[in-house]
Amino acid sequence: MREISVPVLVDVPRNSNTTDLVVRQAEKASNPALFSVQDAAGQWRDIRATEFRKQVEAVAKGLIASNVNPGDRVAIMARTRYEWALADFAIWFAGAVPVPVYETSSPAQVAWILADSGAVAAFVESARHENVVREAAASESTSALTHVWQFDGNGLETLRTAGTLVDDSTLADRRSLANLDDIATIIYTSGTTGRPKGCELTHANFVELSENAAAALSEVAHEGARTIMFLPLAHVFARFISVLCVASGATVAHTADVKNLLPDLQSYSPSFILAVPRVFEKVYNNSMLKAEDGGKGKIFHAGADVAIAWSKADQAGKVPLALRAKHALFDRLLYRKIRAAMGGKVEYAVSGGAPLGDRLGHFFHGIGLLVLEGYGLTETTAPLTVNTPRKVKIGTVGAPLPGNAVKIADDGEILAKGVAVLRGYFNRPDLTAENFIDGWFRTGDIGELDADGYLRITGRKKEIIVTAGGKNVVPAMLEDTIRANAIVSQCVVVGDQRPFISALITLDEEALPGWLERHQLPAGTTMAEAVSHPAVLAEIQTIVDEANKTVSQAEAIKVFRIVPSDFTETSGHLTPSLKIKRAQVLTDYSDIVEGIYATPRVEGAGRA
Repeated sequence: MREISVPVLVDVPRNSNTTDLVVRQAEKASNPALFSVQDAAGQWRDIRATEFRKQVEAVAKGLIASNVNPGDRVAIMARTRYEWALADFAIWFAGAVPVPVYETSSPAQVAWILADSGAVAAFVESARHENVVREAAASESTSALTHVWQFDGNGLETLRTAGTLVDDSTLADRRSLANLDDIATIIYTSGTTGRPKGCELTHANFVELSENAAAALSEVAHEGARTIMFLPLAHVFARFISVLCVASGATVAHTADVKNLLPDLQSYSPSFILAVPRVFEKVYNNSMLKAEDGGKGKIFHAGADVAIAWSKADQAGKVPLALRAKHALFDRLLYRKIRAAMGGKVEYAVSGGAPLGDRLGHFFHGIGLLVLEGYGLTETTAPLTVNTPRKVKIGTVGAPLPGNAVKIADDGEILAKGVAVLRGYFNRPDLTAENFIDGWFRTGDIGELDADGYLRITGRKKEIIVTAGGKNVVPAMLEDTIRANAIVSQCVVVGDQRPFISALITLDEEALPGWLERHQLPAGTTMAEAVSHPAVLAEIQTIVDEANKTVSQAEAIKVFRIVPSDFTETSGHLTPSLKIKRAQVLTDYSDIVEGIYATPRVEGAGRA
């Protein structure tokens, strides 16, 4: 199949906008809980739709009183927390346009976003963030910034007080100004290369996609369903799910620090979660390492094999009786313990950002957590395609959501059209023209549609490596396989215009101590020592050899180097959504790469 189009399930009036989602929930007799917040004692308190609307309107009136005009851009720079969502909807109620900023952004990055968007005001979390924003604004002579409101300070109270001078009719007029065709937000791509681009997402993108996604995912996001948000709300994936939950009446809690994620999961007990594949890799690897450290490694691996076999049989439509019995046994011994670590009530997880892989998908399905893998970009308001409980095929990213279409170009590029696709790039008509062809958005990703219309991602067009011998190599396949191992943190495959394929690999600092202990190596071994230790090199060689079995000889990794420093967001090698900045890695480690190709090839182990 080369093209598939799925009709809308829900028609939305053209004079609608995102604020109508809140109003609709607040007018329901059931008055659903839209958010949960944690008090000082660690107890969760629900915020129902009427209360949320009241809080949003009070802040929105304050924005109007502070001369934030219709269409003005207002930045939000904070960690994942309730006030982020409150500010987001308040800006919409005031008729303005939110501009998310990653709270980890540097002053230079913030300066670019503030200047390019023309933001007139900003919400920030703390004094630290306020300092960054003010420094950024001062560095740009074109900055229009006049107000900064701090969540940790008295910023929201200041707005609520100012808003008492604004009457309800003025707010109602402001709230109703935007329609589906108007810009709802400008989201700047986290950017693996170059300066971030501002994506113009409309109210149609959010409202039509939310309404249709809620219909397609009604078993997941519905009134009474609960999720806990820990991904950054500046990222389109978390932001869309936040709006989707308001549209569906589901309840959202927030945790600002992933170090608190496990206790928060256990105290909140969500019914579904959303995460990027690296989170699922960590859950799997941590469970495995815990079992091995407790002398129960054989039980874990046997249970994992049974979970995967059961999932594959279930997807095929028939689980043999003997396998069903083994599955029930391991559910008592293993699976329920993993589910309990995630709160005990999680049935579904939505995964995006990168390929999850068949093995992890089947493993989690086998333990009782169906991972609904999806695909999308900032430019497609996050989910363009997704597996649903009624239409799931593990190993794919699902079929298009209602109202969207996918087409595979002659060169394999995925093209997109529909309610998810952005209007264009802010201030960049040249980029808009460049990225659309005959009405289809060019995603830059490579993929294929199966006979049932399910999409499978095979790589990134710009990341395809062409060796000196003319062989096309998709690095993601090798990288994902290698990175799935507990001892590996990151992997970058190298070889463009080179005679053979090589790789830069980093070790997982959290997993290393346990690995050293299990291999009877000194507990005090440092990372610098580990990268050159023969046992570690041999282990990585085994992992690389296994990954090489998935590709042809010409695509196989011939040489690798273990580098002593991990690739992180702080080091500048990962985006906030945990994607590798490949060009930056190759620049910063160019001496190691050149060293690989400057010496006669000795296949296998190596170090920086």
